[in-house]
Amino acid sequence: MILVTGATGKVGGSALTSLLDKGVAVRALVRDPRLAALPSGVDVVPGDLADPASLGPALDGVDSVFLVWPTIAADHAAPAVIAQIAQRARRVVYLSANGVSSAATEGILGSHAMIERLISDADIEWTFLRPTGFAANTLGWAAGIRADGVVRWFHPAARRSLIHEQDIAAVAALALTSDRLLGQRPVLTGPAAISQLEQAHAIGQAIGRPVRFEELHADAVRRELFPGLPTPVVDGLLAAHAAFVTRPELVTDTVAHLVGRSARTFAEWATDHASDFR
Repeated sequence: MILVTGATGKVGGSALTSLLDKGVAVRALVRDPRLAALPSGVDVVPGDLADPASLGPALDGVDSVFLVWPTIAADHAAPAVIAQIAQRARRVVYLSANGVSSAATEGILGSHAMIERLISDADIEWTFLRPTGFAANTLGWAAGIRADGVVRWFHPAARRSLIHEQDIAAVAALALTSDRLLGQRPVLTGPAAISQLEQAHAIGQAIGRPVRFEELHADAVRRELFPGLPTPVVDGLLAAHAAFVTRPELVTDTVAHLVGRSARTFAEWATDHASDFR
């Protein structure tokens, strides 16, 4: 049995589908099963990663775990959760992020570094998937595109190698069902680095109407886009995107090497999700 956390999200949901396609027994951890629309054949169990005491039934009889962590929000519970997983399961495949290093202590990368450290220190097999940005994060533009065809965001020239969630899921399924990636930290990317302006135009092509990019500057980003996030987290996002203007996000062929086909383009992702923007 493989337990998938974050099962109602884009990556976790795609991982469920990939594992079901392989004929694997899958369990989904969800906060409220009544609200979870999941594929048939999935064993749905309630639980919350922020509450380690709730995880016993979800881990019962589990061999491996695909861990999608609620970054920062549940970090207080991480030591207890990882200890429980290590006691009950043989393997964990953790959805980390590109750019994580042992020196990272703050913000999102610091959270991922802590989880990686807890897992690697535990007596358990592991793989750390380190994708670049998720194409699905551009769903944050959907309300503005639906309303008036405008993306209000920052650094339109920032070039990202955004990855389709189905490609992350395909590699996760490989790591969970074979020994090929044990102890590895594969960096997963889309097939090309394209600007955020080009991403907006690709969404416009997918939905059949123009999409315009309206650049917001730092104060407006903090005030309008991320009012609830800690200032260091927002500043980190701004700095990373500013860097991508002059140094585009890296591109690897890891997805193609592992799953035997090219990584999906952002245009393909936009077509797959056109209904979200219409």
